[in-house]
Amino acid sequence: GEIADEIAKKLEAFANFGFPESHSVSFAYIVYSSAWIKYHHPAEFACALLNSQPMGFYSPHTIVRDARRHGVETLGVCIEQSRRDCTLESRSDEAGPQGFPMRGWHADPSVHALRLGLRYVRGLPSALLDRIDAEREQGPFVDIEDFARRTDAPVDALESLATAGAFSIFGHDRREALWSAGALRLSRSALRTGRLPGLVPGMEAPTLPGMEPEEVVAADIWATGISPDHHPTEFSRADLAKRGVVTTGSLRDTPHGTVVEVAGLVTHRQQPETAGGVVFINLEDEDGLLNVICTAAVWSRYKRIASRSPALCVRGILERRRGVTNLLAQRIEALPISLTGAQRSRDFR
Repeated sequence: GEIADEIAKKLEAFANFGFPESHSVSFAYIVYSSAWIKYHHPAEFACALLNSQPMGFYSPHTIVRDARRHGVETLGVCIEQSRRDCTLESRSDEAGPQGFPMRGWHADPSVHALRLGLRYVRGLPSALLDRIDAEREQGPFVDIEDFARRTDAPVDALESLATAGAFSIFGHDRREALWSAGALRLSRSALRTGRLPGLVPGMEAPTLPGMEPEEVVAADIWATGISPDHHPTEFSRADLAKRGVVTTGSLRDTPHGTVVEVAGLVTHRQQPETAGGVVFINLEDEDGLLNVICTAAVWSRYKRIASRSPALCVRGILERRRGVTNLLAQRIEALPISLTGAQRSRDFR
């Protein structure tokens, strides 16, 4: 009896801890494995995450930006090179052998480049992606008209592909491709009546101004939700620097307790029920991510701006504890950045 009671008590005690212990061991193994793969194979890791979406905590845009900061060359969608899912290609000569600089050191360069998949272009249904794959096996596409004729792609899909730069392989910049897509909208019947290729009127675009880098980023974000080349905050950096706003990268050398001002896109908002009214915001700029802590009083004062604006400028006190950097918010402002079509932040209770 005494032995049975002792065993029962031990089982009861372990029942209160057994699940957290097994859960933590499993989670630790996943974290270690993921960290190892990301360190040694950053392109493969990012590609797998993108192909597993929707999932997890971070958006595809954040995953791509993080991959670039770790030396991975990222390439936009291409009607010939891109497949349905994201794929890996050989690293281009333009990217160089050393990867992208990261504040005083270079990430070990990946031998692969990451090519975005057509699944990320807005308005492309699964059936169209299947037809594109099937037609590509019959031979390469010659031009936009040939692509539209063979795949029967709706004009809205053509315009999304043009906006994403997918037709640049045909020698068209984005505005020229959009012009051609518009001509196909007006002459859609010409593709279905057996008219000979090359006779659709209005396909040749007049001389049009090219897009500025900021416009290219806006087009990428609208069309795919991902900017493979630049982060939107880069184009406001000069003005932000004039008013003393620093990058998240510069915070690595900033002492604990310093009052700083940081700006970026909002990737997450979290308000745990156990946090006593505290709200956590993640900001992302061209250098990385920063966790912003908003006390109940600060959140109450700036809630309207902080809960609705896609990009914020936050002034606060820098906290650095056990290798973790946070910003304790004091003042929050909306950051005016063009983010048409951008993915919304992931907000949790």
